[in-house]
Amino acid sequence: MSQKFSVSGIASSAYVHIPFCRRRCFYCDFPVSVVGDRLRGETSGTISQYVEVLCQEIAITPALGQPLKTIFFGGGTPSLLSTEQLQRIVTGLEKHFGIAAGAEISMEIDPATFDLAHIAGYRSAGVNRVSLGVQAFQEELLQKAGRSHSVEDIFAAVELIHQVEIPEFSLDLISGLPHQSLDQWQDSLTKAIALVPTHISIYDLTIEPGTAFGRYYKPGDTPLPTDEATVKMYQMGRQVLTGAGYDHYEISNYAQPGHQCQHNRVYWENRPYYGFGMGAASYVEGKRFTRPRKTREYYQWVQAGGVIDCDVTPPKEVLLETLMLGLRLAEGLSLAALVEAFGQEKVEEICRCLQGYFDKGWVEIAEGRLRLIDPQGFLFSNVVLAELFEKLG
Repeated sequence: MSQKFSVSGIASSAYVHIPFCRRRCFYCDFPVSVVGDRLRGETSGTISQYVEVLCQEIAITPALGQPLKTIFFGGGTPSLLSTEQLQRIVTGLEKHFGIAAGAEISMEIDPATFDLAHIAGYRSAGVNRVSLGVQAFQEELLQKAGRSHSVEDIFAAVELIHQVEIPEFSLDLISGLPHQSLDQWQDSLTKAIALVPTHISIYDLTIEPGTAFGRYYKPGDTPLPTDEATVKMYQMGRQVLTGAGYDHYEISNYAQPGHQCQHNRVYWENRPYYGFGMGAASYVEGKRFTRPRKTREYYQWVQAGGVIDCDVTPPKEVLLETLMLGLRLAEGLSLAALVEAFGQEKVEEICRCLQGYFDKGWVEIAEGRLRLIDPQGFLFSNVVLAELFEKLG
């Protein structure tokens, strides 16, 4: 697979942030607005106003690339949108940027936030990939994580997805939750596989400052699993999922052959993309820019013309970002592409920095690519990357 790394490029992907949630999960530090259990797109003036401003932002953004090949609706909980609201956003994107034939249009959805009419409407609007936020298959863990759905809701949501025949279906799970045991983790993996998603994402819990978990716990505190237990969860996830036919193609992601998330590959390959909505990041014309994370400031920014006021990312930062993102992929990075973008001397310097990790068996060069070795390289990726940032930064 060819790769190109540069501070500029043509964007053909868009991320759209839908910030509304019924409640804030205890681990979440994303820019979200809580609307409670009763309101959703059809009944919330707050959501309607946001969609209006979001569509304004799309309309005033310069179209600098090709028709969109991937679109990702993230959140928040995009499945709180009405079908009409989602269709309006998709229509706005198509009118302004164009949408390529066969484009991957992904949408994050949560159990118990949609019915058959909603998921059928999303499908009609063009959504052909959904990512269901399951997180765990145990009622007590869902409650301890602040989730608003039950285990029963998970199975009901999957049945609706199958009814409307959405071709790409991903499940999200979290490992390392408070009170989570290895037996519970194995049970979640087994139940996830039984639902036959084409893709499974596993995220190791990170305790972020400012979150409920950040107030309750410090890393290493009980009842958080020990480091040894979380390593076992990682190894178990890898063993169980690869044994079930899923390719471990990225540190946190597994896919049946031919079913990788194409939108997320844009990030990992450090390619340009548009971002729309409160707190959304974009990477266009070499500029990496994050929109205001608070609703009022975001609205004011759009009304003022949505000006992206930042410098082009310097080549040194592009290099570090390329390494940080690309080494997450099992295939790693093309040495030829790195040489073309950053020069032979710089690539030799990178290899010298990594010599100790070659010796440990965490990093290798194979088939012309620099990559972390699964599992040890993935497990210690932060150590490897910290050394690269220290020596190359």
